[in-house]
Amino acid sequence: MSVDPSFLPVIFQDKKPPHRPPYKRRRSRIKRSWRYFYLRFLRLRGTPRYISRGLAFGVFAGCFPLFGLQTIIGVLLAIIFRGHKLTAAAGTWLSNPLTYVPVFAFNYKVGEFILGFSIGKTKVTLPDNWESWTELKESGLVFLVTLFSGCLVVGSIAAILTYMISVRFLCRWRRRRYGN
Repeated sequence: MSVDPSFLPVIFQDKKPPHRPPYKRRRSRIKRSWRYFYLRFLRLRGTPRYISRGLAFGVFAGCFPLFGLQTIIGVLLAIIFRGHKLTAAAGTWLSNPLTYVPVFAFNYKVGEFILGFSIGKTKVTLPDNWESWTELKESGLVFLVTLFSGCLVVGSIAAILTYMISVRFLCRWRRRRYGN
């Protein structure tokens, strides 16, 4: 008399590991998570313009050095201008701890160029030494105006480019995927 193995306790059953072909390697966890977020982005609900509008406002907000407020500002802009809120939050990831210094240094240089060009021959720079609190406040104000004007210009250009590229990309992907 033979016993059906499904009636035996799990300990006594002969379990074989699932067969995996030797040529397929497991993806790393980081690569899998990036692919997951990429596919989630592609499968978001809404029109490509709606999704891209949110992403563009997130990138715009991510160009400003308002740490902790970038996501809130991006989502608020997306709400006001009817963009996708999740992509707005994701767009602010443009500035992260690895990219803070290069992004904001570039924004400062752009602001320096713009303000130096518009003022004339006077170059907007910070003094090397401060002799009083008023000079420190004035130079801090000059620094902030220079940085924020550069952030405004770079953020606007980056948002426009992000919108144009993402609309085109999403339209093509959806056309290819759904055959319309």
